[in-house]
Amino acid sequence: MVALTLFLLLFVCMAIGLPIAFALGFSSITAILLFTNDSMASISLKLFEAVSEHYTLLAIPFFILSSAFLSSGGVARRMIDFAIACIGHVRGGLAMASVLACMLFAAVSGSSPATVAAVGSIVLAGMVRAGYPLSFAAGAVSTAGTLGILIPPSIVMLVYSAATEVSASRMFMAGFVPGILIGLVLMVTIYVVARRKNLPAEPFAGLREILRSGFSASGGLLLIILVLGTIYGGVASPTEAAAVAAVYGFFVAMWGYRDVGPLKGQPWRKEGENLIAAGVRNLVLLLTGTVRSVYNPEIAGIVREAARVSVTLLFIIANAMLFAHVLTAEQIPHSLAATIVEWGLPAWGFLIVMNLLLLMAGNFMEPSAILLIMAPILLPIALQLGIDPVHLGIIMVVNMELGMLTPPVGLNLFVTAGITGKSIGWAIKACLPWLLLMLVCLVVITFVPQISLWLPEYLESL
Repeated sequence: MVALTLFLLLFVCMAIGLPIAFALGFSSITAILLFTNDSMASISLKLFEAVSEHYTLLAIPFFILSSAFLSSGGVARRMIDFAIACIGHVRGGLAMASVLACMLFAAVSGSSPATVAAVGSIVLAGMVRAGYPLSFAAGAVSTAGTLGILIPPSIVMLVYSAATEVSASRMFMAGFVPGILIGLVLMVTIYVVARRKNLPAEPFAGLREILRSGFSASGGLLLIILVLGTIYGGVASPTEAAAVAAVYGFFVAMWGYRDVGPLKGQPWRKEGENLIAAGVRNLVLLLTGTVRSVYNPEIAGIVREAARVSVTLLFIIANAMLFAHVLTAEQIPHSLAATIVEWGLPAWGFLIVMNLLLLMAGNFMEPSAILLIMAPILLPIALQLGIDPVHLGIIMVVNMELGMLTPPVGLNLFVTAGITGKSIGWAIKACLPWLLLMLVCLVVITFVPQISLWLPEYLESL
């Protein structure tokens, strides 16, 4: 009765258009008041504990702040220039470079819509001018943008870790190979289509341009090494790495690239200035720029927007944790696990059913909410069937990627429609062939667990 009331209220609230956080909170509080002896005070305490007791969740606002600084600081444009210089000369190279840029920016932002917005707003117009069909270009960038939640660091992986107590470091290790694999599959597909449709290739930029653009993009590329290197090397936890990334992102955007903040437009070296004078002047600018950033409206706007996104996401997480608390208190996941084991459903059968369930949920709900609701239910069943919880997490994250491309709430579709000025229906049609390709990748990752588990197992054996 508790489970029926809980899920019925949730679906009714969602059907009438109530925001997911309020739908989760209302259904949970109603079930608690109707079927338990808990008081409103205990509910308030549980909402607070939902966030405060999960140290991993501290990484979310830090990664969001880092992404906000780098998204505003022209990092995407520099990464795109570097990617084009590297592979733009191959047939279909501009589209392949867009995928590579999405992969690189994904490792900086940790967000799928942010990746599509940052890369797509720059490359789509150039691809059309170069002779690519707009639908092909938009579909490729939208799909590659989904790697933002698979290639670490990933906010969605942090949410899964908080919901299941699985190591966030292991999740970050496990997401690396599947992310690279999907990116390579997309690039190979682009190359095959480009050969068949005779899509253009850019002139080879030359080694000097590759080095120049690589140095220009090094501010963002070094962040990837800084975050993943410290986590994979065991030097820092994801939360500590996220805090360093936020500080690093601020200094790269404000002092390094000078695209935002009080030093905007200030050259590194003035005409006729010697190196020693330039060095001293830039060190002074570092100190004064840091102080002036406290009062700079542009920096304040970036911090304010990052805070808004963080609070919104953490409010969803707190309410979803309350929902998961009701499920766990009523032993619903364990009852389901026992029932499925009694049915004799094999692991492969469970994985098929789980994928279908997650794909359907991805059509209607935001990824973090799906993980927080479904992970506590699915994990006990997976453990009973001998499925590794890290592998389960990667499967769920890949499903969330597909949810970014499916209506009616596929966020990447809305971003793509906004960038191109086309309708949502047009964006869905443009992404459909790529969605089928992603389904193939999902099947492979689901039934070949070593794709996800090889890297964490290898690094832990060192």
